Amino acid sequence: MKDIELPRKVIVGEGAIEKIGDLVRELALVGNSLVIADANTAKIAGDRVKSDLGSEIYILRRSIDRDIQFAIDLIKEKNIGYLVGVGGGTVIDITKVCAYKTEIPFLSVPTAASHDGITSPQASLKGRKPVSIRVHSALGILADTEIIRKAPPRLTAAGCADAISNYTAVLDWKIAHEEKGEYYGDYAASLSMMSAQIVMHNAEKIKDHIDILVEALISSGVAMGIAGSSRPCSGSEHQFSHALDLICPKPALHGEQCGVGAIMMAYLHGTDWEKVKNALKTVGAPINSRELNIDDKYIIRALMMANKIRDRYTILGDGLSREDAVDLARVTGVIK
Repeated sequence: MKDIELPRKVIVGEGAIEKIGDLVRELALVGNSLVIADANTAKIAGDRVKSDLGSEIYILRRSIDRDIQFAIDLIKEKNIGYLVGVGGGTVIDITKVCAYKTEIPFLSVPTAASHDGITSPQASLKGRKPVSIRVHSALGILADTEIIRKAPPRLTAAGCADAISNYTAVLDWKIAHEEKGEYYGDYAASLSMMSAQIVMHNAEKIKDHIDILVEALISSGVAMGIAGSSRPCSGSEHQFSHALDLICPKPALHGEQCGVGAIMMAYLHGTDWEKVKNALKTVGAPINSRELNIDDKYIIRALMMANKIRDRYTILGDGLSREDAVDLARVTGVIK
């Protein structure tokens, strides 16, 4: 049995921020509201949302665990009825966790398209567990493309890379079904793969048509909701990224690491890994360890330990030897 959880309303477009009140009314959200943002995203859109809704606002400024606890305490103290996460991946993931723990709904208002967490029923927070945890989907999503277009180019490129990495995640899911009998959902897999292919096909257009990326990331989140897990969008390339998060003194962005992982995992799958690499290069995402600013030794260690990150069968099988990891990284140009 699967528990399919999807957003009830999604608004995407220029000036969408003006519709926040309409979204709240349409979803029949009642009670006090709390906006969660960081210092930067509060200025970008959080203060505007606070004003329009007459909300309280909590600005993230502590460690992840302390921010979650402080926000939960405020939710209980102010008798908050729903949350509004305004920001990038970390802000929205913290909002998800707070909503999940206090059993109240939340809205997602992304200020950047840096990864598919803007929609997904998963939360992945660095400094906590190295893999995503199941939470609830946002009740509604409001993505103002005018705001998102102004985000740092690096964040947009990371979002493209995260969407592109769906390509190998779906391939991993399929072999897990074929070789281990794991559940495989054709619809969720097709939706996830389509998101990757649309971004790869339109790589040159993303800069001027940010809505393509936003819709692809939203579709990725919906695919996870339909599957009831992160499987359609998280395979060996994500395990490689999670491994880097664990061992690197200064990891790169989530999407950046997943994109580089997808290059190597596509090679292992025997598919067109150069197509993945070229698409990443076109959108401005890293394609090697130097561009990730991560030492080669961590790339090799992450490849060797990635299969142990979680109990999920992938193309990595029982793991790579050091020699195999070095060969893989070199043949794909990830290391020299």
